[in-house]
Amino acid sequence: MNKTIITVATTGAFPTKEHNPNIPLTPKEIANDVYECWQAGAAVAHLHMRDDNGNGTMSKEKFRETVELIRSKCDIILNLTTSGDLHATDETRMAHFIELKPEMASYDAGSMNWMHSGLFLNPPQFLESLGKTMLENGVKPEIEIFDAGMIYNTLYYMKKGVVAAPAHFQFVLGAAGGTAATVENLVYLKSLIPQDSTWSALGIGQGHLPILFATLALGGHIRVGMEDNVYYAKKQLATSNTQFVSRAVRLIKEANKEVATPDEAREILGLKKK
Repeated sequence: MNKTIITVATTGAFPTKEHNPNIPLTPKEIANDVYECWQAGAAVAHLHMRDDNGNGTMSKEKFRETVELIRSKCDIILNLTTSGDLHATDETRMAHFIELKPEMASYDAGSMNWMHSGLFLNPPQFLESLGKTMLENGVKPEIEIFDAGMIYNTLYYMKKGVVAAPAHFQFVLGAAGGTAATVENLVYLKSLIPQDSTWSALGIGQGHLPILFATLALGGHIRVGMEDNVYYAKKQLATSNTQFVSRAVRLIKEANKEVATPDEAREILGLKKK
């Protein structure tokens, strides 16, 4: 299909109002932002929550409030993080999607040193439990890939039946401790996934536009938003997540492709509308 899915990652776990005063942090701010991004052309919303102090949290209550607000406004596909707090337990990383039954949730396919300051732990026992729990609850994993080893982990879990095929991969490039955001690395990672997979990619910070352009050229789907980049251009803070989505829409059309609607994205990703 000549359709490109735009995922908007509005918030993330780390950027603050000090980095960009326009980043949405509360459930109401996030829901309103997602609605505007849906109107602009986003088909998927990748959601992180913040506590009342602005820190990343896996609070089921925050997810519930935000999801209910979004579902009352539009039919965008919801993709909930399972990694919004480095100190969360295995149980709290899954409780929200067990209750809320989103169409998608993140599956970070391995452990890594995070930002040269801590450990992002996704040990084998957790990955098996996470995959099985997603299958039981009808939630499709978005397999987040920070380095090539995570692809091989995923292939192992696919053979075990923990992750179903066809899978959807999200290449996360430019995170400190992970793979650098270069076109060469993107091409290499893409070469490792099964041919029946769907895939998307993002570049963090200054890698944002090069990876976006390369992904479009290679036929992938794209992710934009302030989780990955608070600047719209050099020395120019983004005014909203909608600004990123609107640029993505223009670039997709300039590449002679079409922007996928949420229902078209469901067909591409093999999702059943909930």
